Amino acid sequence: MNALERIRTLLYDDHESLARAVAGRMAEVIGATRASGRRPVLGLATGSTPVGVYRELIRLHRESGLSFRGVVTFNLDEYCPMEPESPHSYHRFMWENFFRHVDIDPADVHMPRGDLPREEIAAHCESYEAAIEAAGGIDFQLLGIGKTGHIGFNEPGSGARSRTRLVTLDTITRRDAAADFFSEPHVPKQAVTMGVATILEAREIAILATGEHKAEIVRRSVEGEIDTEVAATFLQRHSNTAFYLDTAAGAKLTRIATPWLVDEVVWTDALAVRGVVWLSETAGRAILKLTHKDYVEHKMSALVARFGSPGAVNGFVFNVLGAKIRGRSKLPHGARVVCFSPHPDDDVISMGGILHKLIQNGNAVTVAYMTSGNIAVFDHDVRRYVDFIERLGRTRGQDREGAERLAADVRAFLERKRPGDIDAPVIQDIKRIIREAEAISGIETLGLSREHARFLDLPFYRTGQVEKHPIGPADVAAVRALLLETHPDLIFVAGDLTDPHGTHRMCKEAIDRALAEIPSPPEVWLYRGAWQEWSVTDATWLVPLSQEELAVKIQAIFKHQSQKDSAPFPGLDEREFWQRVEARNKETAESLNRLGLAEYFAMEAYVVAAPSG
Repeated sequence: MNALERIRTLLYDDHESLARAVAGRMAEVIGATRASGRRPVLGLATGSTPVGVYRELIRLHRESGLSFRGVVTFNLDEYCPMEPESPHSYHRFMWENFFRHVDIDPADVHMPRGDLPREEIAAHCESYEAAIEAAGGIDFQLLGIGKTGHIGFNEPGSGARSRTRLVTLDTITRRDAAADFFSEPHVPKQAVTMGVATILEAREIAILATGEHKAEIVRRSVEGEIDTEVAATFLQRHSNTAFYLDTAAGAKLTRIATPWLVDEVVWTDALAVRGVVWLSETAGRAILKLTHKDYVEHKMSALVARFGSPGAVNGFVFNVLGAKIRGRSKLPHGARVVCFSPHPDDDVISMGGILHKLIQNGNAVTVAYMTSGNIAVFDHDVRRYVDFIERLGRTRGQDREGAERLAADVRAFLERKRPGDIDAPVIQDIKRIIREAEAISGIETLGLSREHARFLDLPFYRTGQVEKHPIGPADVAAVRALLLETHPDLIFVAGDLTDPHGTHRMCKEAIDRALAEIPSPPEVWLYRGAWQEWSVTDATWLVPLSQEELAVKIQAIFKHQSQKDSAPFPGLDEREFWQRVEARNKETAESLNRLGLAEYFAMEAYVVAAPSG
């Protein structure tokens, strides 16, 4: 651990490796505690990141004999008010994702209650603290971290002495949870949570973070000063805490982002490009105008020494970046191309510009929509389309009774539907068809037709709720069948793994597994979705867009009317998707302009994935 990092940090290549490491450490603690004659006590967390850890613990239980008999558990938190059997409750989450799959005694499972009358909550919190103390304290505490730096539900302003209590949730926390509750207004405003002091009394703490959207708060928690506005910084006071990070979550740590500021480095070509771009942005000068003084003042003299002069370094990086730019003439012609779109709008949002160019270049393009995206359609859109069908039946006299029966059934269900309820199959189908029709309209704007669209409707997504099934053989088989049918030379895959509900990551897993099963796999270009863009240093190719081409791309996005104006899952960015795209593509072009390269109106960025195997 370097001097800047005040919490021990461990980096892993992917979420799966991280989950194996944490689960393995938990198994070691269980074994060591039993060997000392005590019952192991675990503090557990919920959320998407710990799910991988629980799956690995279940595997260890089934395949390696890890027993949870005699293990005592205490969960961090629960929404309030919240019934235990609600699909949104952490009580239900833990039983579905962990407890029911292992041999733990239900009497040894403790979880805060969110279903108590207000006047009973304080006493319940006191008894929860007493139960932890009676169990001998927590041996291993598992934590996640929120975007505000909260641990448990210890929001900004939580003190180091806080104990289990009722808290009011921060606006950002509620907005971040909106996807799980099908809109922010349905997210509870309060929760019961362990306090900071309770957490810090654990003998060992593991805090987990995955994804680039956590990178900034991880850096703040690990390298920043202790601050009541960022509860995770209190972990700096704990002598046995470790941050378990994937490479994306650790990307902004100083030793990763700017390692030359920490210690001596080996200046590879790739690091030289990163370093010079950073220096140009920091110094506020174009690359070709950087001086020896700039390099000395920013601890980069060794880079100049390697190349022999500042001019040589500047010229090398300038040429590397320039070579990344690929206009239409440098893109494929006459090739077979498949664009895999996790949701029915990721294609036009993320790569509408290059799709338009590839179509103009005479490539055989297939757009494969991997999921229905039906959970992201508002109920009011269903009412509107059902009304249309009913009116059409009355006007044209074609199956009028069927149309009216359908409309009556849909309206009756929606009248009694509660927030978070799973839609009836007929409504799921209507929402799927709405997204499919919009997707076809979107690609027609770019020059394709309905024959170029394939709707895979992968099984893992068909839960009717935000939480999905793991990727299974049927998902992989569907992707493999499409690859064998189309024999693409080039495929595009969503590399943006931080969408709010994990669908991009799961779709990429299905594609990766399918590619491993076919001979002579195609070249893979990774694009990013509605949430972020590749940096000019990370990108392999930068594809310029004219003002007219960006306008066509935005028109294609507009065709997804169910996602227009107010998307069900907007994340923390309140702008519409087309606004994010316009700003992001223009900023990529402007970043090259600031570096002193050619000036373009807008740009998309792509990374060529390393060949598998």
